[in-house]
Amino acid sequence: MTSHWTRRTVLGLIAAAPALSLPRIARARGGRVVIIGGGFGGSATARMIKRLAPAIEVTLIARDTSFVCCPGSNTVISGFGRIEDQTVGYGALAKDGIIVVTGRAVTVDTAQRQVHLADGSVLPYDKLVLSPGIGFFWDEVEGVSAATADRIPHAWQAGEQTMLLRRQLEAMPDGGLFVLCAPVGPLRCPPAVGERVSLVAHYFKTAKPKSKIIVLDAKSKFSLQPLFEEAWAALYPGMIEYRLAEDDGIVRAIDPETRAVATDFADEQADVVNFIPRQRAGDIALAAGAADETGWCPVDPATFASTLVPHVHVIGDAAFAPPLPKAAAAAVSVAETCAQAIVHDLTQAEMTEPRWHAGCYSLAAPQHGFEASTDFHLTDGHVVANEATMRRTPEGAPAEDLQAGAEKAELWLRGIMSQVWG
Repeated sequence: MTSHWTRRTVLGLIAAAPALSLPRIARARGGRVVIIGGGFGGSATARMIKRLAPAIEVTLIARDTSFVCCPGSNTVISGFGRIEDQTVGYGALAKDGIIVVTGRAVTVDTAQRQVHLADGSVLPYDKLVLSPGIGFFWDEVEGVSAATADRIPHAWQAGEQTMLLRRQLEAMPDGGLFVLCAPVGPLRCPPAVGERVSLVAHYFKTAKPKSKIIVLDAKSKFSLQPLFEEAWAALYPGMIEYRLAEDDGIVRAIDPETRAVATDFADEQADVVNFIPRQRAGDIALAAGAADETGWCPVDPATFASTLVPHVHVIGDAAFAPPLPKAAAAAVSVAETCAQAIVHDLTQAEMTEPRWHAGCYSLAAPQHGFEASTDFHLTDGHVVANEATMRRTPEGAPAEDLQAGAEKAELWLRGIMSQVWG
């Protein structure tokens, strides 16, 4: 049976159950909360704390005056999306009474409970939330570094990197070769690799049909592999060659000048290289001592409090709380747990039982989309997936369902952006 999705239906899914069970609002006491990171997790946490406890002073530190959302950015790379539609500001948060500071946090004095910014200013806190997104391990492939990202883009942080990769694809000759190098996990939004390959293939099909794509993936499988491979066979036959680790998918070196990519057994001469490094928590999480030897931040999933640093919570991509994925929907869902825990500590307000929703919506073409979503709950101190709530587009789905999936992906994105920043 074909599902007919409406804006109201999708926005109801975004809100999910937690929004229906908020605890009583705490008004009697205040405190100072500083949040580092103005993305999905940080901004959602700021708004939720203010909603629950207006007396708490909430300061959000954002790197720029606007934020470019990663979900949906592959449509910009492939030419049918606009970067302006991915960009949001912080005006609504300021109207909520949140203090928005534009700047870069460089150190955290956890003993004195102070955040030091690059401009020399110091912000004291009672509770600190780290939501810095991802950083990269740059020392694992010869020839590439943070300094070469202006020639060999990763485009795994949306904004200028997104536009750089788009410009390189536009300049590529018809008949050229695009090489995408994918890392081992954990990584931000795992299905986005397959989506990027798909949407670049869509661009080539419509504008540069003689071009080819080679994917060199350091993993042995990739997210939503059967659905993507089915779509590629139908939409882009002969255009995509996907090499997994056991098929010479591990990249050893890249020449940023010639764009030659070397693996253990072959070299590929690319016209455009999209190198996505292995990932870790953002720099400030490491500077604060909240990350362990893996590069990610261990947390207590009941509160998302750091297990390494007192009075600090970590949410979003930087936190390590498997099997919760590193994705926007999960970050917004976790923001409520984090906000409730902070308000409870500062005001003794009651908390609800934590539960989370992770919705993943991917495109293989503008009119071809599919879903993989799950709810999660806490059992014996561990995050557990609720298998009864799992939804996944089946292989062999009819065209009208794939069209509905693409529409749902767009509605979901616009809805969650409005929820967080609107």
